[in-house]
Amino acid sequence: MKLQQLRYICEVARHDLNVSATATALFTSQPGISKQIRLLEDELGVEIFARSGKHLTRVTPAGEAILAIAEDMLRKAESIRQVAQEHSDDRRGSLSIATTHTQARYALPDIIEDFMARYPEVSLHMHQGTPMQIAEMAANGTTDFAIATEAMEHFGDLVMMPCYRWNRCILVPKDHPLASTTRPSLEQVAAYPLVTYVFGFTGRSKLDDAFAGKGLTPKVAFTAADADVIKTYVRLGVGVGIVATMAIDPVADSDLVAIDASHLFEPSVTSIGFRKGTYLRNYMYDFIAGLAPHLTRDIVDKAVQCSSRQDVEALFKDIQLPVDSFAK
Repeated sequence: MKLQQLRYICEVARHDLNVSATATALFTSQPGISKQIRLLEDELGVEIFARSGKHLTRVTPAGEAILAIAEDMLRKAESIRQVAQEHSDDRRGSLSIATTHTQARYALPDIIEDFMARYPEVSLHMHQGTPMQIAEMAANGTTDFAIATEAMEHFGDLVMMPCYRWNRCILVPKDHPLASTTRPSLEQVAAYPLVTYVFGFTGRSKLDDAFAGKGLTPKVAFTAADADVIKTYVRLGVGVGIVATMAIDPVADSDLVAIDASHLFEPSVTSIGFRKGTYLRNYMYDFIAGLAPHLTRDIVDKAVQCSSRQDVEALFKDIQLPVDSFAK
């Protein structure tokens, strides 16, 4: 049994049993992967994948159990490599982050700039996706960290820690009736078509909860995952925009009017998560602290030791989170 064989079966499962796609992702040959999987199955005496002709059709019951153990072994092998690299050169390595467009475009640039200046020999990789995709990438080890607002609570194998609170603003053209309103009501906002985030993105659930709490069913005319796309369609007059406050650029968006909406919606919390068992190198601790100064090495280690999500929540119960302010 070889680690390479375990990596192959895990990647095949991750690519929906598509051996060709797996070979492309791993920069190797399809026959080579198929051969190694067969050799592993012959050694173990069980089939990991059921087949129809040359095609893999499903993971067998034995395969499900083997894959779970293989994933754990690969994570531990990666931790061994990280420990060795930490002791050989603690300023060289790589860091991969999965996050949403809003976080990548507006929240992270200064943090990443500071980090890269401090660790020029750490290779930084950023992946963007939906909150669910982001959480999955961290949970399966594709990335080291996931930074998002939604969905990560659905993954029990992630250590999640709160970074900061943020709220939203109403965005309209300067000639819109709401442009002169400094404190609009939900009823006033719901009177117009809305342009906002796709459900599951950037705290969208807080918007839906607020309208539902007032018995309102607003017309959502257009949704997007990208705040810049939302602003484009607000400019076209499609509807009233609702975006994260952090997504407003005072210069680039000077043709629009941004109205504080913190009185209308509950604040959301952006969290950073990583899979349990991850070996955190020194520069990883520093990145976390750069994103959220209250997440010191001591606090992060305590969060790792928590046995449940409720214990993690209790750890942060008395910590005052930074707020992304409308006035910023």
